[in-house]
Formats: sequence, structure tokens, C-alpha cells
Amino acid sequence: MEHMFHHFFEWFGMPSVGLSAVFISAFISATLIPAGSEPILFGYITLNPHLFWVAVLVATIGNTCGGMVDWWLGVIARNSFKAIDEPRDGRLQRWLKSWGPKLLLLSWLPGIGDPICLAAGWLKLPWQPCLVYMFIGKLFRFVTLTWLLTLVPESFWHQLGRWLHLI
Repeated sequence: MEHMFHHFFEWFGMPSVGLSAVFISAFISATLIPAGSEPILFGYITLNPHLFWVAVLVATIGNTCGGMVDWWLGVIARNSFKAIDEPRDGRLQRWLKSWGPKLLLLSWLPGIGDPICLAAGWLKLPWQPCLVYMFIGKLFRFVTLTWLLTLVPESFWHQLGRWLHLI
């Protein structure tokens, strides 16, 4: 199994050992670049099971930093397009006021999480609560997905590695 993950890390051009690979992959996957950090996190945890919580925390911090880059891009975009005003629909404003930064608990969702972070910056939601809710949502994601992946039998991963010609 270690051989399969070594090839996987090589394919992404990332270091095969170290939390830096986990951080970088999590950071990149949280920006608008479509990439997944879960395989690298799972591979690292498989090779270093005693570092489960450390790796999850590093991935969460990296993914949250990437989400905050999206938030800042939203702020920059908003400031660049001064001609576009605030939404005028009363229902929309009430909805945004009632949910606000709490919507960033959903920032972990594939496909819509990055745009939610971007929209939070565009709407100039305060960055501190956005950071906290984003961190909580992404932590939940990494803990849940990594734990679920550890439940998959090792024989499945060996067969997958053979099928993908990694081992």
C-alpha cells in the first residue's frame, strides 16, 4: 500500500512524506482550482496513523487558508466593480442577515463551497466569524471523510492500486 501512495504523491509532484504535502494539497483544493486533498490526507494518515489528528488539523488549517484566499478574492472583486450596488430585495437581505457567516459551515461542500467563500467576501461579511465557521465546517469534513475512508478494507485499496496500475 505504501508503494501505491508513493506513486500517487509522485503523480501530483508533491513530497511523499511530510505534513507540507497535506497542507499544500488542502490549500490548493480550497481555492478555485479543482483538486482534491482527501487522497493525500488519507495516504498520509495511512502511512502515519499515529498522526491522525495532527494531519487532520494541518489539512483543516490549509483548507481554511485557501478558503480565506477565496474570501479576499471576493472582497477584491467587489471593490473592483463599484458600479454594482448591494442587493435591494428585502427578502434576500433578511436571509443574508439571518444566516451571514454561518453559511460558511457549508464551505466544505464540493462544487459550491468555494463560491460560498467568494460570495462571503463579495458581500463583505466580517472575516473573523467567516474564518471560524469555515474552520468548523472544514474540520467536520476532514474528520468525517478520513474516518469513513479508514473503514474501507485494505484489500479494496490494493485492488484499486492494481486497477489504476499504481502497484
